[in-house]
Amino acid sequence: MPEDIIINNRVTIPASELSYAASRSSGPGGQHANKTDSRIQVRWNIPASQAMSDYLKKRLLKVLGTRLTDDGDLLLASDSHRSQHRNRDEVNQRLAALVREALVPPKPRRKTKPSKASRQKRLDDKRRRADLKNQRRKKFD
Repeated sequence: MPEDIIINNRVTIPASELSYAASRSSGPGGQHANKTDSRIQVRWNIPASQAMSDYLKKRLLKVLGTRLTDDGDLLLASDSHRSQHRNRDEVNQRLAALVREALVPPKPRRKTKPSKASRQKRLDDKRRRADLKNQRRKKFD
């Protein structure tokens, strides 16, 4: 039975919002890989989720935008283990980590001015470069 995925103390994704699909893993593996559906794919529709506020949903859609389908579904798959249960646990952990990371608000940028020394250095470098270029020019008398 699938369990809810706890993201943090405020956000939990209910198991009812997740859909799992099992399929055969790719690559070598002999008879075991050819007969068992050990690869697990989880699908979570972010816009339809009741687990979080609209603000958090918009944030997720923005941050995870390149990983989403056109409908806003986040798809993750795992086939690194031979066991379907271990792959399910791994895909749940990856989903929780991905959402947890995406929900961290960005650090606000504080405006800073260049220091007096850095401004002076820039002007000195600029003057040095101009002098060098002037020395290269042909002098016509």
